[in-house]
Amino acid sequence: MRGMLSPSLMCADMLNLQRELETLDSLSVDYVHLDFMDNKFVPNITLDASLIKAVKPVLKNMKRDIHIMAYAPQQYFERMDIGEGDIVSVHYEACDDLHDVLAEISARGAKAFIAISPDTSVDVIYEYIAEIDGILVMTVYPGFAGQPIVEGSFEKIKAVRELIDKSGRELILEVDGHVSWDLCAKMREYGADLFVAGSSSVYQKGLDLGDAVKKMTELIK
Repeated sequence: MRGMLSPSLMCADMLNLQRELETLDSLSVDYVHLDFMDNKFVPNITLDASLIKAVKPVLKNMKRDIHIMAYAPQQYFERMDIGEGDIVSVHYEACDDLHDVLAEISARGAKAFIAISPDTSVDVIYEYIAEIDGILVMTVYPGFAGQPIVEGSFEKIKAVRELIDKSGRELILEVDGHVSWDLCAKMREYGADLFVAGSSSVYQKGLDLGDAVKKMTELIK
């Protein structure tokens, strides 16, 4: 599977979101990463569900990559207009019945992902391996941008890749957290397919967005 890019809108210029979305959409970027937080599962609030919905009709080439860091994530699916082409990642610890949540994502035509935080064991994935389309490995603690990578993250990426390979299924392995210029190639080497790029790479201050996307695309191909 080729390397794919998902720039994080949380790190974009909030006063010029439509312009930045249109720029990304013109650059052959695969996905745009949209973080939703409820200030309960993680102590922060980012993009509102209505904004995540509003992004959908603006996109012509990219798809939405929605990461829901919230308890009972299914309560937001309608408000976000979850549907065909979307990736939707939910956390194991945030769901009362993860089987039901994954089934609802799939029923809406979206790709169902399990997100695992640094302290979440890879073993939790086994029970759901036949029900998912991918796994989001958090290499920082969810909730805030600009954090350093957590120790042991590369080993976790490798363990998830081995799990996917043993399953015989073509699942996407996504990485999110300090996906920097100097680390993304190593993440790719350890088995990552989809890269959430934020303040440590694509949205680094002083860089042209188009040039940054081109550089990252080359590093993860």
